[in-house]
Amino acid sequence: MNDVIFTNELKLTNGEREEMIKLGILSENDEIKQYELPDIHKERPPLEKKAVQAPGVINEAFNYQRPSSFSRAIRLDLGSYTVLLISGTASVNEEGKAEHIGDFRAQCWRTFRNISELLEAENMSWHDVVRTSCYLRDIERDYKDFNEIRTQFYKWLSLDPLPASTGIQARLCWETLLVEIEAIAICKTN
Repeated sequence: MNDVIFTNELKLTNGEREEMIKLGILSENDEIKQYELPDIHKERPPLEKKAVQAPGVINEAFNYQRPSSFSRAIRLDLGSYTVLLISGTASVNEEGKAEHIGDFRAQCWRTFRNISELLEAENMSWHDVVRTSCYLRDIERDYKDFNEIRTQFYKWLSLDPLPASTGIQARLCWETLLVEIEAIAICKTN
């Protein structure tokens, strides 16, 4: 991420200024304050997290032309288990551009491919996925096709049992995206 996140020439609303002061970002005289790790983490460090990347199929959101501040996936090592939290993933290519604009079915397949690559980057597969949240721009129009493709894909993978899942109608971050999926995967480590 960029080192500079604020400039001293911020054009803030009164409400923004008030909240940024209360968060400890700004001093009363509008100087940007240095962030300090809270005292709670002096005795108990934050959980170690690893950002997961699959640059062969999808880029990091922070590298978009208009950066978005999230990781594609986060890996957590919890004793003898590894948890992978995959952010909402859509039909976006390695250059950060939407793929298959207007083709819902192709966007579904690209989304499954992107998630598959993120799983593979951490030596996991769809057999480790325990939950998905599936966001469709128009659930009434597209759910039948979505469920057909998901069913075909899961049957091809011989998944049993299937991941728990929720289907949600939502406006996605770009008008061109028609489907987005979040996933949680868990595996036992040796």
